[in-house]
Amino acid sequence: MYAPQQPILILSKNTKMDSGRKVQLDNINAGKYIADLIRTCLGPRAMMKMLMDPMGGIVMTNDGNAILREITVKHPAAKSMIEIARTQDEEVGDGTTSVIVLAGEILAEAEQFLKQQIHPTVIIRAYREALEDMIRILQDEVSIEVDRTDRAKLADVVKSCVGTKFIGRWGDLAVKIALDAVETVTLTENGRTEIDIKKYAKVEKVPGGSIDDSCVLRGIMLNKDVTHPKMRRYIEKPRIVLLDCPLEYKKGESQTNVEIVGDQDFTKLLQIEEEHVARLCEDIIAVKPDIVFTEKGVSDLAQHFLLKAGITAIRRLRKTDNNRLARACGATIVNRTEELTEKDVGTGAGLFEIKKLGDEYFCFVTECADPKACTILLRGASKDVLNETERNLQDALHVARNLMLEPKLVAGGGAVEMAVSQALTSKQIQGPYRAVAQALEIIPRTLAQNCGANTIRTLTALRAKHASHSTAGPCTWGIDGETGQLADMQERNILEPLSVKLQVYKTAVETAILLLRIDDIVSGTKKRSGDGAAQGPTGGMGE
Repeated sequence: MYAPQQPILILSKNTKMDSGRKVQLDNINAGKYIADLIRTCLGPRAMMKMLMDPMGGIVMTNDGNAILREITVKHPAAKSMIEIARTQDEEVGDGTTSVIVLAGEILAEAEQFLKQQIHPTVIIRAYREALEDMIRILQDEVSIEVDRTDRAKLADVVKSCVGTKFIGRWGDLAVKIALDAVETVTLTENGRTEIDIKKYAKVEKVPGGSIDDSCVLRGIMLNKDVTHPKMRRYIEKPRIVLLDCPLEYKKGESQTNVEIVGDQDFTKLLQIEEEHVARLCEDIIAVKPDIVFTEKGVSDLAQHFLLKAGITAIRRLRKTDNNRLARACGATIVNRTEELTEKDVGTGAGLFEIKKLGDEYFCFVTECADPKACTILLRGASKDVLNETERNLQDALHVARNLMLEPKLVAGGGAVEMAVSQALTSKQIQGPYRAVAQALEIIPRTLAQNCGANTIRTLTALRAKHASHSTAGPCTWGIDGETGQLADMQERNILEPLSVKLQVYKTAVETAILLLRIDDIVSGTKKRSGDGAAQGPTGGMGE
């Protein structure tokens, strides 16, 4: 009996299996390479990268995750580093550049110990202990409680997040958009708060106009026009029906055979189809709606019946848009028209209108009483500007969401890294534990480098500031990313959510630990016809 060939490991005579120290040092170099690649993207003076994809498309961004998503690497350790930026982005939405820079530095610090023949397990144990202490220091010693109803304070935190991005020039507008959107989609029920930005805060990008024209709509905007030119395009306080079924005759589900004997049979067939569509429309007209939205099609005959009843129809909505619309206007999505009742009709919207933006028509359902879903309308000069603005805005939205869920802050500008580093150093534990404390200094050092300050002098002064700090509470001195001077971050209102920092530290240290545990990279390949040579460990950073 033939058994399918399994991928097997084959080693050529002249290829020695990479193992032990060499692989660990290779992994460290791969991590350092990725960290060096995006180190210039940290802070308000961050540089941007221009990336070209194989299709010739261009992406310009300084978002760590967006950059790493576009580049191609072959080294498995480098792929792991890229994965952590994605994890950071999915978990808390911000700090993607910081996590890569920090993970790269923690790995680099391990290199000296490996060269001294210290076993990786010893390094890992010290790193684990340091991580536990870092989490405890962050939560108990350096974090500041904030009142989630204090909008001015929340605005300062979101502003310090967008200040390092392209959208920083329109900081106040971006902060207002982020806070308004998060407040709109916040839903509290049974003592549980749910803020689902991905599902209920949709970003619509429309090229043209200025970024200043961007806003959060109290309702939904769809890239749709009415199905019939005579239908109404402006309705105040509309009654809305949402459907998930086609308003056209039913096609046979499987192969349908119809035997026609005389010409009257064909007429009868068409008549049945017409009656079916008429019955669907009668069911809808019975609840007296002003607008019907459906995810499926609307036939010409159905348009005719609805137009006669003064009802506007919009077809082929996306499922996600329909769900948002249901939350915004209080309607229920119905699958069969015969099940339509008065309570399924949405009456929460204040205005329905069709507007033309650029050269496309958009449908607005706005002025909702209690939307719980919203659309963020972004305007800008070009597609590239809009894409980068959207990426930056997503970070701001996540920061606002994190604050609503866990209202604790830490000082930005490298201040919290320096404070945690000092606290770890004060424990007088040498070796890899102390190396983690030194690795944390990479964040203030990179901030100083990116704005052209004298790195050694600035860092020494900052270290001295933290060492001589005597007053109660955490030391909040850090580096002003604009000028490179030392500044009190709390006075400057440069603050970050605790949840972002916790995630950065956990992800960075745990990734370093994971890569240090690897002592072999082995390639499992299918045997090729011919010489059966081995495909050795996949090295090389780029294509």
